Amino acid sequence: MGRVGITRLRTMLGQRWVGVVGTAFVIVVGIFIVVRTVDTDRVVEAIRLADLGLLAAATGIYTLSWPLRGRRYDEILGEMDQRCGFGFLTAAVFVSQMVNLVVPARAGDGFRAYLLKSRRSVPYTTGAASLTVERLFDLLALVLLGTVSGMWLLATGRTFAPDQTGQFLVGAGGVGSVAVVLAIVMLLGARGQWQLTSRIRVRVERTRLSWLVESLVQFGGDLRVVVRTPNALASVGVQTLAIWVLDVLTAVLVLWAVAGTGGESVLGLLMGGTLAVTVGNLAKVLPLSQGGIGLYEAAFTAIVVAVSPITAATALAAAILDHALKNGVTVAGGVGAAVLLNVSPDAVDQERDRPDAESSDF
Repeated sequence: MGRVGITRLRTMLGQRWVGVVGTAFVIVVGIFIVVRTVDTDRVVEAIRLADLGLLAAATGIYTLSWPLRGRRYDEILGEMDQRCGFGFLTAAVFVSQMVNLVVPARAGDGFRAYLLKSRRSVPYTTGAASLTVERLFDLLALVLLGTVSGMWLLATGRTFAPDQTGQFLVGAGGVGSVAVVLAIVMLLGARGQWQLTSRIRVRVERTRLSWLVESLVQFGGDLRVVVRTPNALASVGVQTLAIWVLDVLTAVLVLWAVAGTGGESVLGLLMGGTLAVTVGNLAKVLPLSQGGIGLYEAAFTAIVVAVSPITAATALAAAILDHALKNGVTVAGGVGAAVLLNVSPDAVDQERDRPDAESSDF
């Protein structure tokens, strides 16, 4: 086996086994903690007795967020002068998110860029830039919703026990802070002149690094197009907030289906659920398990227990149902989109495993 073959094998094994081992570790530790601290019989009973009508409503609300994701992505690419079609992009988002759930190393992001390139001739750098914008807006929306709900809860006298929520709040705060810093850097960079770019390009024009500099220049240019357009920023921001409001409403309905109001006011349940969803999603950004399995449930449960009278067993049951419902819609929609786009599992593996996948466009 040649050097390229060995490198490719190591990459494949690394991507697959890191995700598998991480997921297994998180699940095993999670099960151990649940068995020791939570009445599992009550968790099962809470799931069994959940209000099916509210669960159906939650499923419908979450499904509504997917056309919004496609519309938002269509607008992001449109600002980069790439017109791919709302239907195609909604399907592409569905497929990529499904792949992210079932394949390690967030292979779905790369596969979405591959779909854009192969089906609509969108350069890989533009695909990467559009994904960066999408992810950054998601993180900023979560930070905003989490901050607003957290401040409301503190203003109403709620407290956050450090032993229950500390690690999750720190993790979510760290991810959120990075997102805010990146957003500021992008805004400042978009308004700068980038005079060093031309100098660097001249120096490396005839070297092996020329392709890298050119790709970075194109990537940065695509980002600046969106960042420097106030209308685009506002429109993408509003759509992103709408997407995550629907995500939060889904979780709150699931929590209501399992626990009722739990002795909490409707507004209190909404704010507590908002904080739980935002912290859970920010926590699962850390690549410790496949699809955030275990991390989301733990963070969601800890926050709900800390800010409401709902018990740990009930909160965990709601977290499990909420995550399962959302993943179920994602997988079902992803499978349907894959059929419509005529995408096979082999295509996912081939794109992920190609050693030149990131540079084939240069």
